[in-house]
Formats: sequence, structure tokens, C-alpha cells
Amino acid sequence: MKAAPEAQKRLLDLAELDAGLDRLRHRRRTLPELAEIEELSKKVAQLATQAIGAETEAGDLARDQTKAESDVDAVRTRAERDQNRLDSGQVSSPKDLASLQSEIASLRRRQGDLEEVVLEIMERREAADSQVATLKSERDKVSGTLAVAEDRRDAALAEIDKDAAELQGKRASITGIPADLLALYEKLREQSGVGAAMLHGGRCLGCRTTLSIADLNRIRAAAPDEVVRCEECRRILVRTAESGL
Repeated sequence: MKAAPEAQKRLLDLAELDAGLDRLRHRRRTLPELAEIEELSKKVAQLATQAIGAETEAGDLARDQTKAESDVDAVRTRAERDQNRLDSGQVSSPKDLASLQSEIASLRRRQGDLEEVVLEIMERREAADSQVATLKSERDKVSGTLAVAEDRRDAALAEIDKDAAELQGKRASITGIPADLLALYEKLREQSGVGAAMLHGGRCLGCRTTLSIADLNRIRAAAPDEVVRCEECRRILVRTAESGL
């Protein structure tokens, strides 16, 4: 393949711009905010799940408390009714009187037991409600940190996009490269990331290999418009006054 030396040198400008674009793409993929946002998003989701679990537990305890309080009221009502019967003197039979007194005592004990259950449930419910509040507060705090990280990410991405657009504009302004040479450059760039490199002081700056005497002699003998390649990395070697030929 042949191309004017000036056209070949334009490949170096193209390669420099492409390297800049590659750096921007790498920066976009590796922004520290991305890992931070992923971690914070997981934390928010985890806290939200825990809060739902705590709310469910608190709701169950609220229903248990309502039922237990209802049971206490029912036993208390029955005990009061029996106590009223006892106090009214309606029961005169010693046997019935003893039975009624025994039932009242049993109901009072039952009432006491149920009230203990209510207190225990209330304590558990209070702890569950406190846990809900703590988890929601922590979730909101982490969500705020997440929002700040997302803002930083968006600002960084906007800056990257701006820089990339500037480089793309400069790249589009490079003209005078023959289609076949440009196609070869793009193919090599796709394969190895760099399509062309300068031959500098007898070294390929693409793979950093010092060329052999035989390779240098071959390149010296090539016509100025001959497109030469590095034998090591196969990139296009662009000759300049600093090539050491």
C-alpha cells in the first residue's frame, strides 16, 4: 500500500485523538462514583427490605396487642359481673358461693396473666417501632448520600461527554488520508487499540520494540510513500525526522 508521507503523518494525529477518546471511555467505565453508587444502592435496598420486615413485625404485634387487650377486657368484664353477683347477695347457697368465689379468683389470676402478656407485647411492639424508625432514618440518610454521589457522577459524565465531543470534532476535521489507508488504520485499531505509531529512534512507539538492523534497513530502502508495518505488532509505522533512519 502506498500513501503520501504527509497523509501517513496525519495518522499520528488521528492516533493521538483516538488515544484520548479511549482514555475518556475508560474513565467513563471506571468512575469511582459508579462503584460508590452501586454499593449505596444495595445498602438502600437492604435497609428498605429490613424496614418492611420490621414494619410487618410491628403490625403483627399491634394485632396481637389488640387481641390480648380484648381478652383482658372480656375476663375483666366476666370477673366484675361475678363480683357484682357476689356483692349483691344473690347467691345464698354455701356451695354456689364457694364456687363463685373460686371462679372470681380464677378470673383474677387469668386477668393478671393476660395483662402480663399485653405488657410483654407492648414492649416488643415498642422495640419493633423503634427499629422501624431507625431503619427508615438510616435508609433516608443513605439515600441522601446516594443522591449526592449520583450528582457527582452526572457532572463527571457531562464533563467526559464534553471532552469527547471536542476530540470527535477534531478527529472529524482531519482530512487527506486515503480511504484504503484509513480502512487499514481502523482495522488495526480495532484489533490492538492503536492503528499507527511513530518510528522514533529506531523503536516502534506502539509496542516499544527496538527494531532489528534488518528491519531498519528494509524501512530505509522503502520509498517515502510506502506504508510500512512493525514486524512485531503489525501497526502502521509512521516515519518522521526523528525515526533514526
